[in-house]
Amino acid sequence: MKIRNLKLNKFSTASQERLSTCHKDLQTLFNTVLPLVDCSILEGHRGEEAQNQYFREGKSQLRYPESKHNKSPSMAVDVAPWPIKWENIERFRFFGAYVIGIADLLFEQGAMAYHVRWGGDFNANQDWSDNTFSDYVHFELIK
Repeated sequence: MKIRNLKLNKFSTASQERLSTCHKDLQTLFNTVLPLVDCSILEGHRGEEAQNQYFREGKSQLRYPESKHNKSPSMAVDVAPWPIKWENIERFRFFGAYVIGIADLLFEQGAMAYHVRWGGDFNANQDWSDNTFSDYVHFELIK
């Protein structure tokens, strides 16, 4: 019985370049996610000017150099399901939960050294309603 038609998704050149600025665990994670759930890498490493601009605009809670995006390699990445539909928050929540599930499996298998925290559930309690700041595209490595 055929459950669904699987297509092999591929990162664009821009997504590949952005992901290459990230820690190898994030590369492992999103290269594992991609074949089944198409996604776009929006940003990996972020410099001082961009970080402080995001802080001023309220898109980040942290100034440079406090964000995990500011490390080299980046310990954070912004990723969206493709095609991007910003108004569809439930789609971002589904994607975030899927990514966290894959990250947990990879960690348990020893393929990743870090756990992953998602910006849609910063306290990782699986209750999205108690987030005081939601960043649905943000994924970061934590010990």
